[in-house]
Amino acid sequence: MMENTNHATEGDPLKSGEEATELKKKKSLKEVLGFQKLTHWRTAFFFLSLFLCLIIVFAFSFILRCPVRPQYLVSWNRTFPKAATFDFLAVEAASSDKVRDVLFVLKTRECGVNSTCADAGLPSPCVWVLAVDGTDGETLWQLPLHPEFHWVQCGLEEDTGRAWDCLLSHSDQITAVDKHYGVIKWQQPQLSGLHSTVPVLSIPDLDGDKVNDVALVGSDNTQTQLAFLSGKTGVQIGSTVSVNSTLSLNSTEMHLLHRTAEGSHYVLLQTDTGLYGLALWRIAAKAKEGIEVRLKKDKHWEKNASSATGLVPIYESDSVIRVVRKEDRWDPPNLLLVTGTDVVLVNGKDRKLLWRFNTSSVLSEPSFGHFNKDDVLDVVVEEDVGNYTKRIVILDGKTGVVLWQVSLLSCPNSPGPTAIHTTNAVSVFVFWGMWPPATNLSIPLMSDRRTYLMLPLYSEILLESTNSLDHIITFKATLLELGRHAAYFLLSGPEAEGDEDTVVLRKQKLKQYVPESKVLRISSEGEWESNKEITDAFLRLRFSEE
Repeated sequence: MMENTNHATEGDPLKSGEEATELKKKKSLKEVLGFQKLTHWRTAFFFLSLFLCLIIVFAFSFILRCPVRPQYLVSWNRTFPKAATFDFLAVEAASSDKVRDVLFVLKTRECGVNSTCADAGLPSPCVWVLAVDGTDGETLWQLPLHPEFHWVQCGLEEDTGRAWDCLLSHSDQITAVDKHYGVIKWQQPQLSGLHSTVPVLSIPDLDGDKVNDVALVGSDNTQTQLAFLSGKTGVQIGSTVSVNSTLSLNSTEMHLLHRTAEGSHYVLLQTDTGLYGLALWRIAAKAKEGIEVRLKKDKHWEKNASSATGLVPIYESDSVIRVVRKEDRWDPPNLLLVTGTDVVLVNGKDRKLLWRFNTSSVLSEPSFGHFNKDDVLDVVVEEDVGNYTKRIVILDGKTGVVLWQVSLLSCPNSPGPTAIHTTNAVSVFVFWGMWPPATNLSIPLMSDRRTYLMLPLYSEILLESTNSLDHIITFKATLLELGRHAAYFLLSGPEAEGDEDTVVLRKQKLKQYVPESKVLRISSEGEWESNKEITDAFLRLRFSEE
């Protein structure tokens, strides 16, 4: 029988052991070589990853610039000699940084070096629209226009498809201006009968060019007229509509556009018997037949419309003075009305009265801020109580009850109250006037005017600071940079509008004078904290849009 040579036998143990050892060596060598190859791949992959990381670090460090936070001045002044200015001041994002900028209007012969009306081919003095940087007050752009100036409104381009933001009426022209570059987007002849102060209403697209249009609303003692303009070209859409009714419309600048819960738009008209809404589709149908099909109708509102006039009653009163939209979390927003006898809040959805606060002689337009932390805007009312004294009252936005009040002397040329929101869910409230002195003061003077800050977390304390003694044309407190930079602007100039004198635009950071401010304790409850604790609390504030 033949032996199987592939297997070890008892007769040849040495040979078989050597062969097994040799086989094991060959197998071990293959495994080592395979492991070495894997180690080389891992090493190569490591160095390749390291090389890529170094390239990325190099790119971000030396090639791609890191975002630079704007460096702003806490205060700055711009002075314009031999100029006139107007009651207009807009805070908009005109530059590419994260700080908002300031737009205003001058009437002067020249506006900086080598910038004269004559250079622009215009009569002198002419109208200048200026945008200055919120960080340092430097001019971003300036646009000369033909005089005379009538009105201007900015803040019109958001979510509209339009390439312009500001609309001006001047001389015999209406001009649309791009706020970013200061260039004219379109210019059209002035509409007959709409020369005076006219509010501009941003309305849905009527002419089908996918750009939202605008409505001009003008009033005199006999009638209110409305005209529609293309947002893209400025060409009038249809004819001018005169609102004729058995009701007499008040001459006012405060007509508003209200959007109902069903998406229908109503122009809010003040009459001698109250506040009424007129459907935009009704007006559009009179301007040009067929364009009203692009507008929605609200069957709930239209149930209450007059068959003769189309007017929908919102609040009936024989002395409507002001109407303000209360922009908070409600959609549609509620409407705040000031009459000769009270302040009322009306539900913007179903037109029901929410609350009423009895008052008279309201001195300024109510403003809004957060006093308590219920996420509903509260209402600030400034009322005249006689004897050169005014009472500033903060009303609860939900119920209308008084949350806080203080009495100050009414100093001449004092702006109305305002507020800036903070990240603490409350607002900083800003008031103007004079704290009543220990001795009787018969007539407060403009030189007695002070600015007061109140933080609801320390509601029994006011911070008092002195301010500019110039004649204030307009005042605006606002947030310039999210979370950090709250400031206020003063535009001062001649007392009579249109007179030439020195015009000054002044910016001051809200916290700038906090360390030097006087701490006033308006009740004994405010005596627990030291002055330093109060000022430190103000200096720690961070601000928000809402």
